[in-house]
Amino acid sequence: MARTAVKKIETSTSLLEAAKKVLRRAGYAGLSTREVAAEARVPLSQIHYHFGSKQNLVLELFEYLNTQLLDRQNRLFGDPSLKLSEQWDRACDYLDDDIASGYVRVLQELIAVSWHDAEVAKVIRAGIMGWVDLIVGLAREAEQKIGPLGPFSAEEVGAIAASSFIGGESLFLLGLEKKGSPIRASLRRVGDLIRIAEGSSPDRR
Repeated sequence: MARTAVKKIETSTSLLEAAKKVLRRAGYAGLSTREVAAEARVPLSQIHYHFGSKQNLVLELFEYLNTQLLDRQNRLFGDPSLKLSEQWDRACDYLDDDIASGYVRVLQELIAVSWHDAEVAKVIRAGIMGWVDLIVGLAREAEQKIGPLGPFSAEEVGAIAASSFIGGESLFLLGLEKKGSPIRASLRRVGDLIRIAEGSSPDRR
């Protein structure tokens, strides 16, 4: 790859990482391209050159982060050495990591922006549906391994799991855990339910 192309990718990545820090610190309303440029230590013109606008910058940021995390989830749920319950446990570990990294704050900020910005909503919907489709596929595999999922279809399981994690993230950011609501502990308890189902399944590993 030519040196100029490498430099362009490095600058773009640096700006995205800077945007993540500023968005986490100031929220979407307080995000300014000038502050992002200062965080990345590059001229403001570089943001306009690479992204064109604040909106494009945050959309690129979401896709940059979401692609990394979706790849991570695909590797997790595609690992045949792990039981479903172990995969769920690991997904809960990842939630802790994503809160610490700032990804959860970025996602929740952009979901809020989506309520009044159709272009942002289009990208966020597509990104989240990537997660939902992954969970639906996992639910179909679970049906084959441990039997029927009670009254739920695979699509309903996908909707419930996505709502539980994304809703849980929102409530966490609101500070409900500090008020005594065991949000993440409750999600981890689902892994215990899966273990019970695995234990009663004829297809034990």
